[in-house]
Amino acid sequence: MTQAIDRTARRRLALVIGATGTIGSAAAAALKTHGWAVRALTRDPGRISGGPAGIDWVKGDAMVARDVVRAAEGVTLIVHAANPPGYRNWRGLAIPMLQASIAAARASGARLVLPGTVYNFGADAGPVITEASPQHPTTRKGAVRVEMERLLAEAARTGVRSLIVRAGDFFGPHAKNSWFTQGLVRGSRPLQSIPYPGPRHVGHTWAYVPDLAETITRLAEIEADLPDHEMFNFGGHWMEPGVEMAHAVRRALGAPELPIRGFPWYAVYLAAPFVTMMREMIEMRYLWKVPLRLDNRKLVSVLGTEPHTPLDQAVRASLQSLGHLEPTAVERERTLTAL
Repeated sequence: MTQAIDRTARRRLALVIGATGTIGSAAAAALKTHGWAVRALTRDPGRISGGPAGIDWVKGDAMVARDVVRAAEGVTLIVHAANPPGYRNWRGLAIPMLQASIAAARASGARLVLPGTVYNFGADAGPVITEASPQHPTTRKGAVRVEMERLLAEAARTGVRSLIVRAGDFFGPHAKNSWFTQGLVRGSRPLQSIPYPGPRHVGHTWAYVPDLAETITRLAEIEADLPDHEMFNFGGHWMEPGVEMAHAVRRALGAPELPIRGFPWYAVYLAAPFVTMMREMIEMRYLWKVPLRLDNRKLVSVLGTEPHTPLDQAVRASLQSLGHLEPTAVERERTLTAL
């Protein structure tokens, strides 16, 4: 009986790399909700505050393979949600971190999950992207993403099981490093205007982080039935016209006349010679000029449906987390009940 209990417990133990980040923290919370035990790697467990309750924080560096291998002992799922801070030396950090997680998956026999993006697709890939669409990245970050996916495909040939879930631009509670936060709703409170980064008629794809985390968790629940190397597109919220996201912000704020203005790209170009992040923003600008929609039919065929929070509800929750909107009495009561 004890051995059976131990095997069951092991099947429900996950290691999250990057659990203090946007996707990692949401994935950890979703896994906990589904009854998983969650372990998370951090360089300084003593400095952790907030985040999902009930996580086992272990000391280690995501760049050091032996630390990740040690943290992965006994787990059957590894969620690799680590992203390098800022934009300097992105490849020099992202690739070694993934290689460390691959080593941990190999040693533990765990399934390795990588939340992916659309960055690995150039303007020639659209307008609808399937799991098999050709990848011709035109940016440095896109090239790194292609390399990361290639590393997982190669590792699968030697026994490392992996899963990639691609998604669009993030938004949601605590998604601080995103176009939604740093572009559309950045500025004074109350907002004086909404700067929109692209032509208003061009479609754009968004991923509400709690829905993406729920999707990853549901796939984790059936991962033993999936091929050793599998890939899915998360459809999320497709906006056509793309400016619909700005209109959703207006509705959530109760400000239908709030001006929607052009994004100040001129300032980005002026600062680009001196600021790495600005150069990266210019490289990624094409994503606002061409429609790249993720085809999620494969995901739906496996899960039956894709987790999907209604747009206005998702935008409202995002604005509340950023301090742009106060929750209603009903929403506060719902939050207290959930706790």
